[in-house]
Amino acid sequence: MSEASRLAAISAFLLKHRSSPVFRSRREPTPGVEPPDATESAETFTRDLEALGPTFVKIGQMLSTRPDMVPPDYLVALSRLQDDVKPASAEEITQLIEEELGAPMDKLFREFEPVPVGTASFAQVHRAVLPSGRQVAVKVQRPAVAAQVDTDLAAVERLIRSLGLVSGADERYGFSEWLEEFRATVRAELDYRQEADNLDTFHDRLREYENIGVPTPVWDYTRRRVLVMDYVDGIQVTTIPGVLRTEVDLKPLAHDLGKAYLDQVFVHGLIHADPHPGNVKLTADHRLVLLDLGMVGYVPPRLRDQLLKLVVATIDGRGEQAAETFVHMGTRLEDFDEARFSRETARLVARFSSATTWTESEGGFLLKLVELGGQCGLKPPAELTLLGKTLLNLESVILALDPDASLREVLRLHMHGMLRDRTLGKLDMGRLATEVLEVQELVREAPQRLSVLLRTLADNRFRVHVAGLEEAHLIESMQKIANRITAGVIAAAMVVGAALIMDIPTPHTLLGYPALALVLFLGAVVLGAALVVSSLLGDRRARPKAEKDPL
Repeated sequence: MSEASRLAAISAFLLKHRSSPVFRSRREPTPGVEPPDATESAETFTRDLEALGPTFVKIGQMLSTRPDMVPPDYLVALSRLQDDVKPASAEEITQLIEEELGAPMDKLFREFEPVPVGTASFAQVHRAVLPSGRQVAVKVQRPAVAAQVDTDLAAVERLIRSLGLVSGADERYGFSEWLEEFRATVRAELDYRQEADNLDTFHDRLREYENIGVPTPVWDYTRRRVLVMDYVDGIQVTTIPGVLRTEVDLKPLAHDLGKAYLDQVFVHGLIHADPHPGNVKLTADHRLVLLDLGMVGYVPPRLRDQLLKLVVATIDGRGEQAAETFVHMGTRLEDFDEARFSRETARLVARFSSATTWTESEGGFLLKLVELGGQCGLKPPAELTLLGKTLLNLESVILALDPDASLREVLRLHMHGMLRDRTLGKLDMGRLATEVLEVQELVREAPQRLSVLLRTLADNRFRVHVAGLEEAHLIESMQKIANRITAGVIAAAMVVGAALIMDIPTPHTLLGYPALALVLFLGAVVLGAALVVSSLLGDRRARPKAEKDPL
């Protein structure tokens, strides 16, 4: 499809759904006007998005993790998007592998199955055997998919800006920022060297869990568009037969999986963005293997502490602390309603923590808080929505292994262990050495700095600089005000002078009126019109920037 045809298809989609809540800020229904069927609109939106191809399927899947941007009916519809694509031909895949690895197929592999064992929007996986006899899975990027993604995203961004489809929602929910974040995420996902590095990282982090692992990458066979790793022969956790459940106790596996994921997030700061049941396999030796680590988020230590505080506060029923922690993590918009947010958060936390049955998951509850923050004018950090979606998917895997399990209970039991590991993690020798050097520098320089401060106070040279007001901007604004007042006074004087001159007889007339009076009047009109135009176009009030609380 040509670029012009692609632009036309995307334009048609954006124009058709220009009034969608995904692009527009949510409003209360207009009294007397029947609102459209939200479910039907969401299904139509999803079908049209899917028809645009792999890039937009991925966009829809990512949007399904943003309850602050997308209404509930759209979230449900988008979460059902599937990567239903036709596999690339064997000739195309062979050519791409040989280009990336620089050798013919018969030299690279002893066996290579041309029919893929799995296909997705961006890649397909083939089973193969290395010359050494090692069974491997070969993940190959679909031909020209990277160029198509760049073209599609550039077209979306250009069309959205030119057509003005994103109005208040862009400022409130950060749609343009999300699009840039999505672009960076997809580009990282299309570099399979990054996924291989993620596999190595998770392999090291999961060493203490004997029954949980990830495939080992083959670095000699890994390039930007090709990833070769150990082949995992197993069954998906959702298809475990009942006979196997009677023979093997899967409860310890479910518990260990929950602990392992919580450790990755809150101890090591790694979020596997897609741990849904299709990406977790149970092997013949009763081990769990995690697949598809292309999308892994990193949580900085300070934000990690805040996330853990938020999760613990929700479990313990401390609504006020949960609301306060959420506010510290988020970005306040100018219309942020803190009182409403604190009140609603406390109510939700109390109901969630006091439930006698596990009717709601921890991940689902976090996504509800994200949605509430968006409604109250608080933009959450991207890591929080990612964590909510991850915990939601993780709980579905745990329930597939053990229907009586609960991620909340796993978190309660494992909380002390996580806190201990986090504390010990902060006591590594490198960190301690840095802090000792900082304390040594403080002690060495403290007397000199104190002496300089006392000397400055004694000489009356102590000054306080207030950075809240921009002096240049303030002076410029005052000059504009003075110019406006001066121009207004001159225009008024010209009108008054013209009115007085009208009654004075004179031989010099213009259109039957005294020429000087008419010139003064016309000059006042021009000056007044210039003032109005300047006020409307030149001095629009700048919106205050969103205030972000320090963590």
